[in-house]
Amino acid sequence: MEANSRYSFTQVSAAATLAKRFSILLIEDDAELSVLMEEFLSSHEILLSVSHNGSEGLARALDGAFDLVILDVMLPSTNGFDVLRQLRRRSAVPVIMLTACADEERKIEGLNAGADDYLAKPFSPDELLARIQAVLRRVGRRSSLKPEILEAGGVKLNPGTRQVFRDNSPVDVTSIEYEILEILVRSAGQVVSRDDLARYLYNRQANPLERALDVHVSHLRKKLERGRTLIRTVRGVGYLFATSIISS
Repeated sequence: MEANSRYSFTQVSAAATLAKRFSILLIEDDAELSVLMEEFLSSHEILLSVSHNGSEGLARALDGAFDLVILDVMLPSTNGFDVLRQLRRRSAVPVIMLTACADEERKIEGLNAGADDYLAKPFSPDELLARIQAVLRRVGRRSSLKPEILEAGGVKLNPGTRQVFRDNSPVDVTSIEYEILEILVRSAGQVVSRDDLARYLYNRQANPLERALDVHVSHLRKKLERGRTLIRTVRGVGYLFATSIISS
């Protein structure tokens, strides 16, 4: 690796390692970055497998053997957005997208396609690890949740299976959409702040200019509301899942 590499993965992060050995698939055509990420993550008990093109990466991601997929936007033959859209038709595996473009529209496109989070290049190893830990921590909470059925406003959630029903009809949601919805339903009738959601989902404070949460909530509204207001936006504060239904 050249001394002036824009990626600084040579020093091991001070962040705590994950207790369990997780398996992550990286779909990335940058060979140097792939090697650096593999070396860094292995020091934190994370097993990283690499695919250098979208078609191969999609096939491996669909095998279901990975806890998380890290997906680059710019890939040869098939771009990351197309890979993600095809993956989402058959899998809810969490996905963090990598993008060299800081343009907000590109990030929104990734979120609309079903990404759980995104990370702009170049990035620090600590930030990469923090994003991974935040996603895996959410997924890991599944086993600690009680199997009770949550219900509010005609929406039912099964935390054990992570299934969502609206008027007893199943609703397909992504991993992060489910997480947001469960938080809101468990707090039905109370405002959940954007900062609380961001800390739970991303392990960081909400950025007022970041639209990720708004995009995910918008998707939930389209999937669940059907002429009835279930999720209200409390301006400047956060969101509230309504206990009394309002017709739109």
